[in-house]
Amino acid sequence: MKQSLGAKTLLFPAPVLMVGTYDHEGKPNLMNAAWGGICCSQPPCVAVSLRKATYSYASIVERKAFTIGTPSETAMKAADYVGIVSGRDTDKFAATGLTPVKSELVDAPYAAEFPFALECRLLHTLEIGLHTLFVGEIVDVKADAEVLGDDGLPDILKLKPLVFDTGHRGYHGVGPLLGKAFAVGKEL
Repeated sequence: MKQSLGAKTLLFPAPVLMVGTYDHEGKPNLMNAAWGGICCSQPPCVAVSLRKATYSYASIVERKAFTIGTPSETAMKAADYVGIVSGRDTDKFAATGLTPVKSELVDAPYAAEFPFALECRLLHTLEIGLHTLFVGEIVDVKADAEVLGDDGLPDILKLKPLVFDTGHRGYHGVGPLLGKAFAVGKEL
């Protein structure tokens, strides 16, 4: 029998999302966010929820754009660091040694060292409570050639993305393929 844990922000796994923005002075900033994911297929959209208190919140509202980078396992320390300090007080790119890349399509940066990035134009904003949900239309996907499979799409085992354990506040990697979606269930 399942045990009630109460109303909590538990979902496994959660993505580790590196939200890239420019502040009002044009300084690039990154923040680590776990509340988000793909939310629409047509138009292709991603959602991320931020508290108003975050430095990135005002930047998204002002610039109407953001990026979502996917850090690999090797970037775990930098990914964690950008979630610990505020862009108000710290140049996170300089402190981590990450390289800001200006998106050609939206008014936001991403980190060159993260092998996968979504460039997003702000489409919708929904105030939920403590967090505001930002829905970004994905105008382009950027991926390093080294993480692409033979089919030209990102290979999760080459990308080695970090995932977040919301219950224990820890980072994990991904394992091998267990079965093909929309196929393995046909065996029943």
